[in-house]
Amino acid sequence: MKFFLTNIFLLLSITVFAQKYNVSGHITDSKQTKLAGITVKIKASKGGTVSNQDGFFSIANIEKGEYILEVSGVGYEKLFHPVKIDGANISISLQLNEASTELQTVEITGRKETEYKNSATFIGSKSATALKDLPQSISYVTKELIQDQAAFRVNDVVKNMSGVSQFTFYNDLTIRGHRVSGNDNYSMLVNGMRAFTSFWKQQLIPHIERVEVIKGPSSALFGNAAAGGSLNRVTKKPLDEKRQSFNISMGSFANFRTTADFTGPMNEEKTLLYRLNVGYENSGSFRDLQFEKNYIIAPSFSFLPNHKTRINFDIVLQNGDSRLDRGQSVLGTGDLYSTPISKSLNRSNDYLKENVYNATVSLNHKFSNRISFNSSFMRTSYDEDLLEHRSANTYAKDAAGKLIDSQVEMQVFIRKRTFNVDNVSNYFNIDVDLGKTAHKLVIGYDYAQEVLAAGGSQLTARGYRNATNTGSINTYDATKKANYLLDAAGNPVPNVAHYDLKATNPYFLADMSKYFYQRTDYPSTFYSTQGIYLQDQITYKNLQVLLGLRQDYFTDLENYNTSTENKVTQKALIPRVGLVYTLNNHINAYGTFVKGYQPQTSTAVSNVNAGGPFDPLYSTLYEVGAKTDWFDKRLTANVSIYQLTVDGALYNAGVSGQPDLLTQVGREVSKGIEFDIIGQLATNWNLIINYSYNDATFTQSKDETLIGRQKPNAPKHQGNIWTKYVISKGNLSGLGIGLGTNFATERLGSIVAAGAAPQAIPAYQLLTGAIYYKVGKCQLQLNANNLSNTTYWVGGYDKIRMFPGSPRTWMLSINYAI
Repeated sequence: MKFFLTNIFLLLSITVFAQKYNVSGHITDSKQTKLAGITVKIKASKGGTVSNQDGFFSIANIEKGEYILEVSGVGYEKLFHPVKIDGANISISLQLNEASTELQTVEITGRKETEYKNSATFIGSKSATALKDLPQSISYVTKELIQDQAAFRVNDVVKNMSGVSQFTFYNDLTIRGHRVSGNDNYSMLVNGMRAFTSFWKQQLIPHIERVEVIKGPSSALFGNAAAGGSLNRVTKKPLDEKRQSFNISMGSFANFRTTADFTGPMNEEKTLLYRLNVGYENSGSFRDLQFEKNYIIAPSFSFLPNHKTRINFDIVLQNGDSRLDRGQSVLGTGDLYSTPISKSLNRSNDYLKENVYNATVSLNHKFSNRISFNSSFMRTSYDEDLLEHRSANTYAKDAAGKLIDSQVEMQVFIRKRTFNVDNVSNYFNIDVDLGKTAHKLVIGYDYAQEVLAAGGSQLTARGYRNATNTGSINTYDATKKANYLLDAAGNPVPNVAHYDLKATNPYFLADMSKYFYQRTDYPSTFYSTQGIYLQDQITYKNLQVLLGLRQDYFTDLENYNTSTENKVTQKALIPRVGLVYTLNNHINAYGTFVKGYQPQTSTAVSNVNAGGPFDPLYSTLYEVGAKTDWFDKRLTANVSIYQLTVDGALYNAGVSGQPDLLTQVGREVSKGIEFDIIGQLATNWNLIINYSYNDATFTQSKDETLIGRQKPNAPKHQGNIWTKYVISKGNLSGLGIGLGTNFATERLGSIVAAGAAPQAIPAYQLLTGAIYYKVGKCQLQLNANNLSNTTYWVGGYDKIRMFPGSPRTWMLSINYAI
């Protein structure tokens, strides 16, 4: 009897402690279509199941515990879904997203990923390519990170990309030690197309899906391109599912922003999709007299008449009302702390009014599963209406011609200009198998032109009054005092009153009628660039080879639309070679060789006063590296080692009275290493780490003092860490915290004159933080930047034009998404 009871007890124990449960559910795609043949298994286990015709799956005999379901199928992104078995059977619904590389060869419909990590790019090879398979470094920031950091401009997010930093606080960056500016349509792209943007104001991003930078010259695909790299802003495209989000943000220095994002299908068949992004800003600044009143409207429509044809129409309208801030001026001693970082040189009636629009039509048509055709046209128009008081890039002069280091010589610009840029891009994607090799061909032609419209003109008031007080002389010559109007102390009288850096209240309405002006007309200009190119991505077992060749043609019509019009032409044959080798499932090693080419006529650099003629800029990039993914592709890590050689870059000539005059420097070499880590350590833990070492120096120059010197505004070391963690269960569920730090080592200011020492710009390290709390569909968010209230400078030209960073700021946001 005792033996019998013992066995019953053991049997019951086994039943209680070894009870097992089932996990079952249904799998659909984004259109709620039931998916059959999808593999579902417990991660790291050998067994699994496959969904049936109704999308149903079931896995039996699972013990209590926490598991990860691994869900995969051809044409769909792999899904990792956590489940917790706690004494009951589990029933769940799962949705898979179509793999972007299977859906489109150009970005016609929107990206559905909702993480910091992005898996594919279109800019790197003009076809949908996994970032891991591209033999060149690309850094990016997605809209999810943009929202988490409460960013509103491109310059707010560049710290998250290795090797990219601010040159000034204009729309002006340094990539691998080389300058990239907003008015250069070859370096600032929108959806891979050339766009003329403001040089003065940073680009707004409430309508942007992601910001990405392809490092080094991309001339083999895009023609004349910036040597350091090209920045591409990808606009948000329509989705075939309904989503809506709203945001209101308020913060330091009277900052107010609001944005909205609406997308979804416009008919039951989901063949017509729309997206509308709007944004408005009315903000002050830590800089005196500075403000921003901006709005942006960005509608987008996608027409998908069948599975072969996709058409997108994309418009971005931007209006900006602000003042142009030329930076902080300090005393002639060069002490950056000798004046407040808030002090600007403006007068109260200065203004900068800008209007920009981009309109794009894109077509993707698949003739078959192996052949597709892509065509895009984009028109960009930029209007500038400017009145500014600014420095004449020097200090005031006394009777003897000696500099007065507490007073800045001033000038006034009144300017109106309109630029129009047109782009056409056409190319075929062709997939071919030859023996044991697979070929992904791109064959294309593109054309772009930029026109400075008729009527551009500028009034300039500068220099010193002539002896009769009937005009002005641009510079003061102490040996010819009799030519100038002198005050009671014998000092020359300026045309525009000097700015007193020691004045306690230097701001007032200036009487514009008191100045003597000189008029400079900007006659209409025209230049065009076009090219034909062929690229082949060859795959053989674990090896991928990318071969590209482009023939590029550049035309500048000097004295455009006049009787003396003269056609200047240049051409270049531009190669590209890249290798990718898959070492294992996690690691791809790569190497690349790219040549770059960039015309530098005065028209191409958008400055009729630049001088010249100049030889083209040529560049050569050698790069090797590795790209990896971990934690089931939730986290990526990339490292690159590069050498970039640039011949013939342009710098300010430092000639008194000719502030726009440029000169050509011999050779520059950038050598360095970069790495980026981005993704998820867990489903509720996001992470970004990046670091770069960049030794960017002049190696050949007519000015021998430049040789061996680090290039302007190019930190040798810079880096960034940002992480966000959200509590997913318990009483604090929905509470999140973000922490970050970024730093840059000492930099040098711009070349100001031959043999002159540049201004040193101090190193800095900043701390940032954020708190999030999500309740249902609403999230409250508090961001703090520069927590330690560090005084620092993001860049600078010289001691009259330094660009301080913002002190500690707070931003409170309310986000609602459905």
